[in-house]
Amino acid sequence: MAALPLALVAGTSPQSYATESTPADRSQLESVTVTANRIEQPVSTLSNSFSVITTQAIEQVSAAHISELTSRMAGVWITRGNGQEHLTAIRSPVLTGAGSCGAFNIAEDGVPVRPTGFCNVNELFDLNTEQAQQIEVLRGPGTSLHSSDAVHGVINVISPAPAAESEALLTAEAGPNEFGRIKASASEQYGRYGFRVNVNGSTDGGYQQDSGYDQQKLTARLDYAGDQWSSYTLFSANNLNQETAGYVVGTDAYKDKTLRRQNPNPEAYRDSQALRWQTRFERELANEAELIITPYARYSDMAFLMHFLPGQPVEHNGQNSIGIQTTYRTPISSRLVLSQGVDLEFTDAFLTQTQDEDFSWSIPAGKQYDYDVKARVIATFMTMDYQWTERLSATFGGRFENLEYDYDNRMISGDTDADGNTCVNVSSGATGCRYTRPEDRTDQFNNLSTNAGLVYHFSDTFIPRAHFSHGFRAPQATELYRLQAGQLIADLDAEEINSAELGLKGRAGGFNYDLASFYMTKDNVIFQSSDRLNLDNGETRHYGLEFQLFWKIAEQWDINVSGTFARHEYTDDVTAPGSSALLKTDGNDIVSAPHHMGSMQLGWRPTQDTRVELEWVSMGDYYTDLENLHSYDGHNLLHLRLRQQINNDVSFGLRLTNLTNQYYAERADYSSFGGDRYFIGLPRSVYGDIQIRF
Repeated sequence: MAALPLALVAGTSPQSYATESTPADRSQLESVTVTANRIEQPVSTLSNSFSVITTQAIEQVSAAHISELTSRMAGVWITRGNGQEHLTAIRSPVLTGAGSCGAFNIAEDGVPVRPTGFCNVNELFDLNTEQAQQIEVLRGPGTSLHSSDAVHGVINVISPAPAAESEALLTAEAGPNEFGRIKASASEQYGRYGFRVNVNGSTDGGYQQDSGYDQQKLTARLDYAGDQWSSYTLFSANNLNQETAGYVVGTDAYKDKTLRRQNPNPEAYRDSQALRWQTRFERELANEAELIITPYARYSDMAFLMHFLPGQPVEHNGQNSIGIQTTYRTPISSRLVLSQGVDLEFTDAFLTQTQDEDFSWSIPAGKQYDYDVKARVIATFMTMDYQWTERLSATFGGRFENLEYDYDNRMISGDTDADGNTCVNVSSGATGCRYTRPEDRTDQFNNLSTNAGLVYHFSDTFIPRAHFSHGFRAPQATELYRLQAGQLIADLDAEEINSAELGLKGRAGGFNYDLASFYMTKDNVIFQSSDRLNLDNGETRHYGLEFQLFWKIAEQWDINVSGTFARHEYTDDVTAPGSSALLKTDGNDIVSAPHHMGSMQLGWRPTQDTRVELEWVSMGDYYTDLENLHSYDGHNLLHLRLRQQINNDVSFGLRLTNLTNQYYAERADYSSFGGDRYFIGLPRSVYGDIQIRF
């Protein structure tokens, strides 16, 4: 039988927590991932660094926001903005502004959620993580099977397969600030076919004034097991309507009982819709060869108020894209296996930006951008898995990718207003509107990524590993065509990253561990200069130590610890947008780059039907400005969770987050114009749910 992805072979329900294995029964090293090579592989055999969030952890946490889950992973920090918004950090600082989008490959069953070159920093909210089979994170540059947007890591959300038997589940949930959520799941088998439909809808009134959201998600999956071909088809949909709260401004404003409830941007909103389809076909060929073909299609449409920009324009963007992933895997000998394939993708995307009222002489009312970009990606890759000796295995891989943009400006080119009038400062005589629209053009990027890894299996207790990789990130469409300050051409090259890591992992009895040290350098880092020009000569350095430890202390007790000690530094001097001075940043910490962060979960299972978990989440201090003159002190949070199976058909959960009612910031920032700014962390909150199996 051909090797199937985990989501095909796992027949357990994503909600059957108390009757299935708990985190105490499964170690991280025993987990299986499909993220590295599109096939099922044990984490213990890979030279990369992986973290896996299991079905049981997803059920126990029952996260209202994805950040509550990813805090359990080493090297990962998903910061919550407001509502369902977020920013991502994987072996990196929290990246914002030019050069930030596209640093992470966000995927669903191995297919990226957005097209190459058209990412959205919030795209994790498109995924049904609430009802996933598991969530896999590759820390560090992606493998040869991953496209351009994977320089710092990959997040792959695995859909749940149909259950082995007929089932239907309904969960009702309630919490503070008028939070409510309904989750439903149904699964059935019909001969060679099996289907599962998962749907959930949530509403939240918001902690701050004039904030809150309504969101609905759907994943529908059809599996087929044939004599020659097996397949599964996945359809996903997401709708988000959000009233957004902006930064709360003022030094330590997050500690002020009055300020923390305020919303400086009550008019802000975000509306987003997304649809995705993919079908994965697998066939086992002669001589144990295997063929995998995955065609897919995607649609997204988003409109939001850019409350963080002067004049508060509205951006409307969207894309239609189709593509295909192919993998042919064949044993060359008893020691050598080759994987090779071609990936194709075609995208038609648009973006408009419009402002209702005049803000200043250089930012008049009207349309500021209106363009269409057609993109094409052609990529080919090869990976060699070689069993050097009985204990030593090696992996070598390479990927060549060609990305072409065809940009069509649907407005008057240059830095005029929408009608072609020059912006003039009557008092100083200065001319030029802030926003610039390039002439129609075509851009092409050719890039090569490579990776190599070694794993030496002394024993189950002692498994050293090494991994080396070179990755790239082609410029995003917005960095090339949404220009400012009269810049007519953004002559950008792809960002490049070189990464080396050494690791050690193993297990003995009820204890297992995974340690990783890494060192990475990035060149051609894209940033926006003080003159608001998009440039690509930035350089940064990233190094640190990550650890994941699990210990089953006794039959009823277990402890899981993960953490990171790291430095993320500028290695050249840069300027900040709006600041005229060249800042001496060489050697400074990058903004939003804590030196340490981690979490610990202490689990107690007094009976087979009960699990209690106490979680400690620690965030270290970090600088909030380029010159490292302003900082956030960090925070420590405690959460308590209970999951109780009442009988075979009914269970309930209780969650107390921020148990000690700490005042904290989800993320802190500093602006040369507004000073200290914060996204507010929620106070002590109580959530409850009840689940019924029909």
